[in-house]
Amino acid sequence: MADQGAIDSDGVKPPKGFLDWLKRLLRIREGMLLMILVVSFIIMSFASEHFLTWGNMRAVLLSFSTEGIVVVGMTMLIIVGGIDLSVGAAMCLAMVVAGKLFLIGMNPWLASLFGVGATALAGFVMGMFVTRVGLSFFITSLAFFGLLRGIGFIITEGTPLSLFTLPPSFKYIGQGNFYGVPVVIIIFFVVAVIGDILLRKASAFRKVIYVGSNEHAANYAGINVRNVRLWTTVLCSSLAGFAGIMFMARLGVATPTFGIGSELNIIAAAVIGGASLNGGKGSVLGAILGIALLSLVTSSMILLDISIFWQDTIRSLILLAAVSIDHLVNKHR
Repeated sequence: MADQGAIDSDGVKPPKGFLDWLKRLLRIREGMLLMILVVSFIIMSFASEHFLTWGNMRAVLLSFSTEGIVVVGMTMLIIVGGIDLSVGAAMCLAMVVAGKLFLIGMNPWLASLFGVGATALAGFVMGMFVTRVGLSFFITSLAFFGLLRGIGFIITEGTPLSLFTLPPSFKYIGQGNFYGVPVVIIIFFVVAVIGDILLRKASAFRKVIYVGSNEHAANYAGINVRNVRLWTTVLCSSLAGFAGIMFMARLGVATPTFGIGSELNIIAAAVIGGASLNGGKGSVLGAILGIALLSLVTSSMILLDISIFWQDTIRSLILLAAVSIDHLVNKHR
């Protein structure tokens, strides 16, 4: 009989039972978040009879699906060692550019392409300032936060654009359902799965982790660090623009004040999901679980009738706890 303490083919002792398996799971950031989500679901199912209804679950999924698209790009940017404080303004810019072009007679699909293109261009220019001029991601994206928001106000003259005349075929991507499941949720899952697979398997996307882990070693390995950071910045801005178009189709309006504060929620989700602000670590799956947790907390606070004045405080404490845990774990390692 084989010894119970035998070593498996990978040189690691196999788990002896459920507790060993659980310990291994909790060592993984995604596993820990998944356990927190499961426990939260169980607690809330007893705390509120409305929590496990399809209506509430649908609302929770809708609440983070569109921002979740941006989280995919933000996670990659944080892993590479950057950060983008302008993604909320980029969402706004895409919708107001597309909305304005539609109102002057352009096909909404083509107008949307121009809207996403505008955010991609903004990401390219921002990336050039970082990689060629040598500015930091933080100060550059902070400047673009005000710049893109200002352009949105100039285009709209501070007045929301009513887009209720958008054709049904276009509104379908934001308001439609496919076999009872909102199309927004389906698109989000497709983007998240593709992003996760690319980051784990594609060699071009693996360079994101190499650059974030050790820039000098990546340079010696022949990786063009500046180009990796540049296209990652463009990708993040483009996904923000795409999310803005999804919001436009869903809401039927383009307003210059849209997305204020959403960048903090997106960054928080990526960090809670395990993306290190020092770069080199993180996953799309973890970030998606992070934004799911934030949405679940928000939904739970609403169902439990917690004052809105406390909600931002509680979310901020969750973020602070996540960053502190990440710092302590890295310091221990």
